[in-house]
Amino acid sequence: MVEFADDVETALQHVLAGLAAGSMPGDKDRAAFRRRLDAHLPDLALLFHSLYGSRTDWLDQLTALVQQAARSWAERPAELKALDAAREQDSGWFLSNEMLGGVCYVDRYAGNLDGVRRRIPYFKELGLTYLHLMPLFLAPEPHSDGGYAVSSYREVNPSLGTMEELRSLAAELRANGISLVVDFIFNHTSDEHVWARKAAAGDPGFSDYYWIYPDRTMPDAFEEQVREIFPDDHPGSFVPMPDGRWVWATFHTFQWDLNYANPEVFRAMAGEMLFLANQGVDILRMDAVAFIWKQLGTPCENLPEAHLLLRAFNAVCRLAAPSLLFKSEAIVHPDEVAQYIDPAECQLSYNPLQMALIWEAMATRDVSLLAQALDRRHNIPEATSWVNYVRSHDDIGWTFADEDAAELGINGFDHRRFLNSFYVNRFPDSFARGVPFQDNPRTGDCRISGTTASLCGLEGGTGQAVDRILLAHSVAFSTGGVPLLYLGDEVGQLNDYGYALEDGHGTDSRWVHRPPYPAARYARRHDPSTPEGAVFAGLRNMIAVRSRTPELAGTRLLDFDTQNRGVLGYQRPGDGTRILALANFSDLAQAVAAVTLSGFAADAFDLLTGTRLGLGQGIVLKPQQFVWLRVTPLS
Repeated sequence: MVEFADDVETALQHVLAGLAAGSMPGDKDRAAFRRRLDAHLPDLALLFHSLYGSRTDWLDQLTALVQQAARSWAERPAELKALDAAREQDSGWFLSNEMLGGVCYVDRYAGNLDGVRRRIPYFKELGLTYLHLMPLFLAPEPHSDGGYAVSSYREVNPSLGTMEELRSLAAELRANGISLVVDFIFNHTSDEHVWARKAAAGDPGFSDYYWIYPDRTMPDAFEEQVREIFPDDHPGSFVPMPDGRWVWATFHTFQWDLNYANPEVFRAMAGEMLFLANQGVDILRMDAVAFIWKQLGTPCENLPEAHLLLRAFNAVCRLAAPSLLFKSEAIVHPDEVAQYIDPAECQLSYNPLQMALIWEAMATRDVSLLAQALDRRHNIPEATSWVNYVRSHDDIGWTFADEDAAELGINGFDHRRFLNSFYVNRFPDSFARGVPFQDNPRTGDCRISGTTASLCGLEGGTGQAVDRILLAHSVAFSTGGVPLLYLGDEVGQLNDYGYALEDGHGTDSRWVHRPPYPAARYARRHDPSTPEGAVFAGLRNMIAVRSRTPELAGTRLLDFDTQNRGVLGYQRPGDGTRILALANFSDLAQAVAAVTLSGFAADAFDLLTGTRLGLGQGIVLKPQQFVWLRVTPLS
């Protein structure tokens, strides 16, 4: 490999010469682009060389990429350039304690994009500042995988609207202080994408966009190390094509993995990314980040090149859409999840470990695993943020590390079997009404589907269901990061068992927790005598308190050992004060002793009730009660 450091100036001059020859249109912003080029091109060139430097055309490919970025910047609307400038001055805008996220499927929640636009007044009532619209691009039916089998990144599903409507919606959301988040499915495309169709037709240029082989020789070699993701769909990682060739399909037979060893693929996907940024998208949810790089003789997950790719995509965006952020989706070992969280990779990340362990603590009434995770795995680099959630569109998998569980005397395999049994109501006296997903009696593997309310017992009519719903959200709202609501959960929506009758949904139990818009429940949200009203009022109080509590900005968390396995405790540091959060996951009243609280001044203020209380006699929490206390440390 050529020593890049010796050639960096030559490389940069080559790119700059190519840029000048390409004559960037829209001359007036050339100075701004050149300033960013000076700041970010060295990093981009180094990253691109690390990925593709073994190719003789790597410099030409890099030059073409920068020219592409220059054209995209020139085409970027003026209002988005103004947003870029503002966010360069306030790069931590997403760390605010006023951030609140919502996520929904456009069709199920609002019918279409115009329906989403008409719900903006409600979003403002709730306090949303971040709206994630689940996959809405063109995808073939019924083989869409809920929209994750994309056949065009530049066309909206016609049943939802048009790209022009999406652009208009993004502008109206932005005017109302709400950032738009969409999925960027960049590990694979649908087999009906134009690139895949050309590859299937034998076009040699597009065949190299995917991992396609003439026989089983290479697939067999890869599969010696690569695990099956959805064995119910197909064995292994490769599927046959009609002409006898084999193509890599990690997830479903109709989703073909892209070949990022080909720089043409990188440039093509960078173009799609910048196109979406120019429509007004603020944050891209980077789907399946762990799988994007393949290398023979490895498991083809979490490889170093996956991080180089994310950094290179970031560098391109800093040139042409500098306010765009990435959010990682990596449902892998907790240590590997953390590796993608970096200002130069993914500035935001889902927090699947916290989500899973909230449910684990709810079932066991023991906070030990959750407390351990908050102590060891919560704090992340400056200028990054968790996206904390109680549940999402996806199933619940038990992603805790077996080695962490073993330290607490817990056998990971047996514990997962217990949790699966508990949440699908196969365990005596369980309050939960979940549905199994990918249930495999032979291996014991299973994941859980269900809305928050159904999993907390509201469907079964258990008396403490509302308290459980609020308890679960109290952790997501106060540990640090962007709290995310699956819209409808704030009014206690229940499982929709009619999903099985819907075309293409019958074999995927996750649709049970993706119900249509619960209009009747929303109509009762202001009646506190109803479960819907009680949940809505409790969440609105948390949202309001959080937005006026500066200690709850950012993500930094300090641990706090309550000396009680039923009570979770943690601290959020402030300027001379702290927020002490205590949450009782037990079905019985639990005490936190005075000696445990003796590091704080005796007088505390309960933010959620607006009352003062003394710590000198300790605190007794009712079942499922939680408090956010402003306290003053004594030293």
